[in-house]
Amino acid sequence: MPSQFNLDDVPSVNAADFKVPMDLLIQRGHGLALITGLTESEIRALESEIWNAFADQPEVRLPIALRFRALLHVFAARRLRNLLLERGFKVLTAALIAASEQRLNTRFGFSAHRLFLAIDAATAPSQRTHLPQTSFQAAA
Repeated sequence: MPSQFNLDDVPSVNAADFKVPMDLLIQRGHGLALITGLTESEIRALESEIWNAFADQPEVRLPIALRFRALLHVFAARRLRNLLLERGFKVLTAALIAASEQRLNTRFGFSAHRLFLAIDAATAPSQRTHLPQTSFQAAA
């Protein structure tokens, strides 16, 4: 019996499983694909590898492929690319985690603003401020 798949609300996936496409890109020398982008033929080759990697889990491979394609597309936004360049590779981990959980509509993609806020919060440098030690004297 074929399962129904709603393209208006792509199911979330396990972040560890969602890391597989990025690992495949790194192995092929395309680790900076979120910055440089991929051609349609490169995306299709990646999707074939995803299909092979998750051959025993057909309910997982389509959401992973759709989510990763949407992640590549949303990183065309200058704010996300700049965040990756500014904060380094920890942005990749935060992006994969956020994109594995956030709502995805295949027609509209990820909300670039929501994804940016999630990645920014996960990778923000700590902002501890040191307050000067002041002593207060009680009036006698």
